[in-house]
Amino acid sequence: MLFLAADHAGYEMKEFIRHKLATRNVAFEDFGTFSDEPVDYPGYAHKVARAVVKHKGRGILFCGSGQGMAIAANRHKGARASVVWSKEIAQETREDNDANILSLPARFIDQETAWEIVSAFLSTTFSHEDRHKRRINQLEP
Repeated sequence: MLFLAADHAGYEMKEFIRHKLATRNVAFEDFGTFSDEPVDYPGYAHKVARAVVKHKGRGILFCGSGQGMAIAANRHKGARASVVWSKEIAQETREDNDANILSLPARFIDQETAWEIVSAFLSTTFSHEDRHKRRINQLEP
């Protein structure tokens, strides 16, 4: 399952991606926000991180820089959120880090680039190489 959330700065991009996912019959749950009215991002990131970990799914977060959402999501054991600004970075963070949450910087990339990133994130699998598994295991305290 895929889980989405945005703050006000990422709302428009989330809606664009949400529409793209729906037209491709990708199942997702949208935790909000549902307007561009100012909100605090941590609560949205926490909802997605909890759902991703609980359901062993993936998440996509949208905020101005992507950083705040990623910082909040990464506070959850088992969440591996990456701020991504290109499809190449999306592929690498999936292959090497088994990232399960994508955090997009809505103020710094356009919607078409965001879609390329999301597509790469969703279509790339973890490499399962021993060195990458070993490093991921070292992330948890």
